[in-house]
Amino acid sequence: MDPLTPLETLCRIILRAREYEAQTPTDYDGNEAAENVDDEEEGALSVLDDSINDSVEEELKSVFEDLGEDQLAEVVAFCWVGQGTYDASDWGEALEEANDLTKDGSAAAIDELMEMPMLASVLDAGLAAFDISCDGIGDLS
Repeated sequence: MDPLTPLETLCRIILRAREYEAQTPTDYDGNEAAENVDDEEEGALSVLDDSINDSVEEELKSVFEDLGEDQLAEVVAFCWVGQGTYDASDWGEALEEANDLTKDGSAAAIDELMEMPMLASVLDAGLAAFDISCDGIGDLS
């Protein structure tokens, strides 16, 4: 399978998603578990919160916004395959549903991708289901 989206772009999404996930803070406000975290543990976690870089999130969103609707739908479908929502053999169905998500604009698809847990891993797994790899591409090699 040859994806519509250039492999370099797909690999860039994975790279930026890894950076984004590495800096996404855990929200302990209002969380019952926070009441059980002692001050020492809470202090250790707050160190991560101090260095959030909004430019990584903005760049990831920008990459999604620069994609055509068909390419964005393809990225969503790869992610769905990667997380097991669809099998690789159900690619047509996954792509059709992803196209439905983007037909009224890209906002819903971008929101879905930005909120997807482990975006980098599921996209990588979705590509791997089709024997597509980022090995040897830029910073991912």
